[in-house]
Amino acid sequence: MDYIITQQQKRVVAGFHMVGPWEETVKQGFEQLAMWVNGQKVPAREWLAVYYDNPDETPAEKLRCDTVVNVGPGYAIPANSEGVILTEVAGGVYAKASARVIDHDFSTPWYQFFNSVLEDKDHELEAKPCFELYLNDGNKDGHWDIEMYVPVKRRAV
Repeated sequence: MDYIITQQQKRVVAGFHMVGPWEETVKQGFEQLAMWVNGQKVPAREWLAVYYDNPDETPAEKLRCDTVVNVGPGYAIPANSEGVILTEVAGGVYAKASARVIDHDFSTPWYQFFNSVLEDKDHELEAKPCFELYLNDGNKDGHWDIEMYVPVKRRAV
């Protein structure tokens, strides 16, 4: 899979922290997020899913993710926002790839992306969360166009 190395700025995000199998929690988290964003008229700049664990090493029931929107610096969570967190996605150097997700199969492009990054001669994975950025509403379009971001650092010589 083709990818580029890019510098990303820190993102201030708000949304929901979820624990459990990603096939269930990400969908549930985005349903909650959409209700909150629409109900509170949140100025959502970007929609993201942030992944904290390696699904090959962490049991499905313990997988952690955040379903969030980029709200920008200085944002304050409004009243009646039960369960909403305000946090950050770290800036830094990331490998970035684009994919079209069909039939809710998010794992295939992620595995392809990770396999490509693991073969990189100049960069290696950094132990920070990965994230995906949604470029469209897959519930309306029948597919999701996403950008995937994996934190990397220069390989030691």
